[in-house]
Amino acid sequence: MPSRLSATRFAMFLCGCAAFLPLYATQGILAELAQSFAVDARHVSWSITATTLAVALVAPFVGVLTRRWRQKTVLVVAALLLSLPGVMLACANDLESLLLWRFVQGMLIPVIFATSVAYIGERWQGAMVTEVTSLYVAGTILGGFAGRFLTGLVTEYLGWREAFVLLAMLTLLIGLSIHWLLPGGGRLIESNLTHNRISMLRNRPLLAAYLVGFCVLFSQIATFTYVGLHLLAAPFNLGVAALGSVYAVFLLALVVTPIAGKLAGARPPAHLVLAAGMLGLLGSLLTLLGSLWWIVLGLALSSTGVFLAQAAANAFVTSTAKHNKAGAVGCYLTFYYLGGSAGALLPALFWERWGWPGCVPLIMSAQLLVMLIAWFGWQRSDADHRAHRWCRE
Repeated sequence: MPSRLSATRFAMFLCGCAAFLPLYATQGILAELAQSFAVDARHVSWSITATTLAVALVAPFVGVLTRRWRQKTVLVVAALLLSLPGVMLACANDLESLLLWRFVQGMLIPVIFATSVAYIGERWQGAMVTEVTSLYVAGTILGGFAGRFLTGLVTEYLGWREAFVLLAMLTLLIGLSIHWLLPGGGRLIESNLTHNRISMLRNRPLLAAYLVGFCVLFSQIATFTYVGLHLLAAPFNLGVAALGSVYAVFLLALVVTPIAGKLAGARPPAHLVLAAGMLGLLGSLLTLLGSLWWIVLGLALSSTGVFLAQAAANAFVTSTAKHNKAGAVGCYLTFYYLGGSAGALLPALFWERWGWPGCVPLIMSAQLLVMLIAWFGWQRSDADHRAHRWCRE
């Protein structure tokens, strides 16, 4: 039995890897894709926008699948199917084909995400939910890093088409492993992700949380997409493999996320977002310096701020949504990935005119908005909650 339980937990870790392995895979190879298709950065940045936009559109409605099929079936089939658009990406002869298959990837990714969360909530209880969820989150972190790093490494020495084939084969292997490790059974879950969504948008504190999520992923995607183009150019002239190594700063999340989760419970979420925003602003400023090491430090600070703000927003949403937590999380994910879509696309207008120094003020504006929205949108909710609690006592 213990070994079976360990296998199940590892399967959830692999689900996280599968979901995030292809999500940002093109982020470090935009220059190569632009050269291959004879387009500029503004057009090729759609390779990120197409995927995150599909995630945002599909995420709220994934629960419909678990009404008809078992969760293991949904997870395995989605992971296996995710390898197919990966192979088709390698065969893309024009940018339109590439964007189509990136969009298809984005439609499958939230299926794995939402169903994994539902599976964890059904199979485990109490403290075990937090433990297994942490394993899943660790898988998403490792998958996100590996997708960027392996794509850059293989692109430099073989080519971007071979990189997509490798990711597709890894995804297929992960899907087969999930099938082998994950036990069957599990009931059909009636999802309420689409229930009463309009009322959630009218809830001002929750709407503030959704906007925080939008700005958080906007700043992260904008930073790591366009700083990559900055580092590939003179005077740094990094290769795509070396650029892939820079993305190792995301591995800080393996340390920061558990700490952020504890801080989110000990301090008001708005306070944590203020600290996250300050880290992000400082990190953005450091990326303007001429030293690679200062830039890497700035990226590390910025990514740490993102993880802190994300933990605070998640804690706020789950504590504020009283009657439909799953639906509130679905709304949050939609805004979150819409922000990522905008973060990949909008800075291209600034990049074409002013390069990286032109993108930084836009990113810092989003980081500042995160702080302002949380402070003015959440403080009243926290005060009302404390007053209500005092009156009851």
